Parts: sequence; structure tokens; C-alpha cells
Amino acid sequence: MKKITILSGKGGVGKSSILASLAITISKEKKIICADCDVDASNLALVLGAEKQEEWENLTTNKEAVFDLTKCNSCKKCFEECYFKAIGWKDDKPYLKNFSCEGCGTCQIVCPQNAISLKEINNAKMGYSNTRYKFKVVSGQLNVGSSGSGKVVFKVRKKAEELFNNCDLMLIDSAAGIGCPVIASVSGTDHAIIITEPTPSGISDMKRAFKVVKHFKIPCSIIINKWDINEINSGKIEEFANSKNICIISKIPFDKKFAKALTKMIPIIILDKNYEKIFLDIKEKLFKEIYINGKI
Repeated sequence: MKKITILSGKGGVGKSSILASLAITISKEKKIICADCDVDASNLALVLGAEKQEEWENLTTNKEAVFDLTKCNSCKKCFEECYFKAIGWKDDKPYLKNFSCEGCGTCQIVCPQNAISLKEINNAKMGYSNTRYKFKVVSGQLNVGSSGSGKVVFKVRKKAEELFNNCDLMLIDSAAGIGCPVIASVSGTDHAIIITEPTPSGISDMKRAFKVVKHFKIPCSIIINKWDINEINSGKIEEFANSKNICIISKIPFDKKFAKALTKMIPIIILDKNYEKIFLDIKEKLFKEIYINGKI
């Protein structure tokens, strides 16, 4: 099974909307599975109109500090060394602030009285949805205020591989930005598609996303969404792509129908059949990058 990550560097560029229509197009030719790895705000199943999430299971991918105050000698080393300022101090004893501990274990290491231990916590959940397009979406969701998103992404990808290992392609919907969940989404994949838009922040964040992809030595392509809102900036994106030998596999025009499709919980390709040709062209160019040019 080949793995393709769709990332953007910033939010709001239409990444999930584009992935949804691309998934439907590819599913007519190959057996696919989608992994929604935006675990802070998973919504790919909603974009595809999935009505029910199946087989939710709790995940434990993080730990938090526990204090044995009977051993504590109030030296304050844990309080002073906590990088995340997760430890408070009251009545000459430490306590853990809500939604603050990252489970790094520094406090446990520096405590001279062995008064601190780490306990595993339930910090997320994971499940999958059946779509009307005959493929499934595996999703993960961090609990409110919890951390450990990168490890949750790893679990989501692993679950998709275990349950549906006879698929031809896995399409991975990454989170925005370039943080831990994005790194976990990109690493070990076969190709990346960077979705961008012709705005100053869109261009800047596209370049940051490209640095992540380049670090992992993963071949990539670019899709310029809403390309016609600023043709000068679209030209700058094309110049960057040419300088890095990156294929621009599509330039999608601005269309308010994308917003309408989201409100109806259907991909744009279902709302407006005119988009079938656009996404068929994207699929063919993507397959050329993957299979014909020998980049996978």
C-alpha cells in the first residue's frame, strides 16, 4: 500500500475539501483508505458526509506526573526545572496544574527523593467511518486539553494499515502547520501533496511545509487553490516550484461552491459535476508522478 500525505503549512486553504474529492476520484480505480491525522480537529469524515463513527476506542499515548507528598522534602527542584510550567507550588508542596503536563519526565529525573512517578493517561480516542463512496476514514481525536498529538497520529496510521492492509493507496489528511502531528503524518510516506493559496501567508507556509517534506526526502507535488484571487502571487508559487523541480498538478479557481459543499457535507465533486474533469486531471498527474516517473 502506497501512502500519500496531503498537507498545507497553514489552515483554511481547502486541504480537506480537495482530499475528499480526490479520494472519490481515485476510489473509482483503486481501493483506498483515508486517515484523518488532523487529530486536534478531525473533520474529514464530516466533509465526506459520514453519518456515524464506528468502533471508537480510547487511546493512551501520554503520561503525567504524580506526586508522593509523603516523600517530598520541598526542595522545589521539580517546580524550578519544569520547562512547561506545569507544576504549581502551594503550602510548600508541588501540585500539577490542569492541562499543562506534557509527560516529559524531567521532574521525575531531578527529584532527589524519588517522590515523583509518571502514570499513563487516556488522552485521545480513535475510530473509523464508513462513507457512501465505498471507502473508510480512520480518525483520531485528542481529548480537550490533552497533548501527544504526534503519537495519536502514529496510532491512526497504524490502525488504518492493520484494518485495511489490502488497499492500494492510503490518503493521509495532515494537520495544518509543521508541528508534531504533521511530522508524524509525513514521515515514512511515499509522496506528499502541498496545498497552498496565493497569499503571503500561504506562500510562506508552503515553503515551510516543503522544508519538512524535503527533510524526510519525500517527493512532492503542489496544488494551488484559489489561484485566481492573486495571479501575481500564483506566479511566485510557480517560480518557487520550478526552482525546486516540483510539479504543480493543478490550479483550482476560487469558487464559493466549496463553502456550499461543506455546509451540505458533500465534496465539491458531488455538488458540481464540472469538477470531475479537474480532479480526474489531478489524479492522472499524481499517478504520473508516482508510478511513471519512478518517484515511488
